[in-house]
Amino acid sequence: MKNLFPLALGIALLSAGNAFAQRIAPLEAPKGFDQPTAGIATGSLDSISYASKTVGTVRKALVYKPPGYSKKKKYPVLYLLHGIGGDEKEWLRGGRPQVILDNLYAAGKLKPMLVVMPNGRAMKDDRAVGNIYGPDKVAAFANFEQDLLTDLIPYVEKHYPALTTRENRALAGLSMGGGQSLNFGLGHLDKFAWVGGFSSAPNTKLPEQLVPDPALAKKQLKLLWISCGDQDGLLPVSQRTHDYLYQHGVPHVYYLEAGGHDFKVWKNGLYMFSQFLFKPVDTAALPTYTVLGAPAATNVRNAKYPQILPDNRAVFRLKAPGVQRAQLDLGRKYDMAKDSSGTWTVTTDTLSQGLHYYSLLLDGLAVADPASDTFYGMGRMASGIEIPSRNGGFYALQDVPHGEVRAKRYYSKVTNSWREMYVYTPPGYDANASVKYPVLYLLHGDGEDETGWAKQGKADLILDNLLAAKKAKPMLVVMLDGNLSGPGGLASFNEGALQRFENELKQAVLPVVESSYRVAPGASNRALAGLSLGGLQTLYAGVRNTSMFQYLGVFSSGFFANNAALSDPQYAFMKANAGTINTNLKQLWLSMGGPADIAYANNKVMRAKFDELGIKYVYSEYPGGHTWPVWRHDLYQFAQGLF
Repeated sequence: MKNLFPLALGIALLSAGNAFAQRIAPLEAPKGFDQPTAGIATGSLDSISYASKTVGTVRKALVYKPPGYSKKKKYPVLYLLHGIGGDEKEWLRGGRPQVILDNLYAAGKLKPMLVVMPNGRAMKDDRAVGNIYGPDKVAAFANFEQDLLTDLIPYVEKHYPALTTRENRALAGLSMGGGQSLNFGLGHLDKFAWVGGFSSAPNTKLPEQLVPDPALAKKQLKLLWISCGDQDGLLPVSQRTHDYLYQHGVPHVYYLEAGGHDFKVWKNGLYMFSQFLFKPVDTAALPTYTVLGAPAATNVRNAKYPQILPDNRAVFRLKAPGVQRAQLDLGRKYDMAKDSSGTWTVTTDTLSQGLHYYSLLLDGLAVADPASDTFYGMGRMASGIEIPSRNGGFYALQDVPHGEVRAKRYYSKVTNSWREMYVYTPPGYDANASVKYPVLYLLHGDGEDETGWAKQGKADLILDNLLAAKKAKPMLVVMLDGNLSGPGGLASFNEGALQRFENELKQAVLPVVESSYRVAPGASNRALAGLSLGGLQTLYAGVRNTSMFQYLGVFSSGFFANNAALSDPQYAFMKANAGTINTNLKQLWLSMGGPADIAYANNKVMRAKFDELGIKYVYSEYPGGHTWPVWRHDLYQFAQGLF
């Protein structure tokens, strides 16, 4: 089924427009930002030595004082950390922070601050010599947390006119120092309100350890900055942190740019991050600060585009020099722009969460994007792009036991043809041959097939996560092909099409499943559910066969309110068999994607008719319209009540 989202797009576009208007800095540093400028005021550098009780020795650090520094003024402080192979002079050697900051002060873009560059290797011999990856050296970077908090900060605040509240302390670093900054800064929000990680290294804690209380972090943080180069092998560390923060609604900058694990990226990070510090921050604008987006999860291997920006706009790119006109068809059409190399590019408005089918229109011909995965979802193969969801954790790939999705071919005597179904078997299915399982028969929508729930619907991940959380009973899930011979689609839907499905289900599918898999017998171990067209099939076959199915799930569907020829016989059957239906069914579960769902009116009329007939049901709504995020959530909810 297609995503229908013009209203959501319009609202998102207004929001994105406001965010752009509130930017306080350019998206990246201009040329020459790290080169000395003649005739401007410059800051100065001190080399300090402080007694470290943590290490048991005297340690060194550098302190940058801004132009016009005066002991009579009070200054906020940025603590700036180096990488695993550096020391307190690494920023000075590779990044020239004093030059970058001098230029920013001259342009009036910084609030005056002290910048402290310590040695983050807290051990007696803290030189970057020998095996810098040795266990003792790595442990010394973790040990710096105590040195920073109990030795260095007190020294700086005693010997310099430093402001001493958390709102006036920032912590940032590159690589290993980026990991330290996230670990220490987010672990001590009572000490730091500004935290930045540039290309953070694998020493970075897992996101749920970094931010165990997202609500508290959201309240205490002034700014959380995460940046990385798109060719950096450590990018997954930043990506996983961003994903967690996004899902939990913690405002932050996720800044991606062209580059690797090098000072080109880190200098730009300092240039951008420092301009935010110790000033009011518009958190609504933070997702707009980036140069590049992250490749979509639906991209084919190694494809950089489409990219998803932190505010869920998407960037599409295609090289087609011979094409005269290119458009992106994503529910609405976007004109693409062509550069001198023959590469076409377009950036969309902010897109709603979940899977969107799309095509590229090349001189009017609709084609699939070679850089994206394809899905059977519009009555043909089409490209798809998955937009991250804040509420998508229940279908995310997690570190839990996983079941398998198996393709099962069978010959149907109903259609006189070979057909295919997909079967989810839960974790441990093959380990114990004595266990039998209940079965959920799960149906797709119009224009889709048996691959719909397996690919677009992420049914296996939903069940894996439910089972790991002990929220559902282990079950088989049989994903059928509801496309049968004869006229297809909703436009020509009729009683004959419903009967063909019922016959296929009873005479072909059930016998194959129950002879091929370890299935628990009886109606109490069978459920039938479907979305949209599959919901109609569920209503017809399920309600007429409550002696075979005790659980029915109808997602974003309902008998047509304007098709009495189809609907009236169904209601007549229900009226004559209401007692049997209510007695046999343990649950008739109806769900909709809110008023934006194209089936909303039909379902509302149908529920009123059910009330009139005395048919018992449970109703659920989840906002999102007639889209896969809604149906994924429907399966998540429905499966928890089965068996």
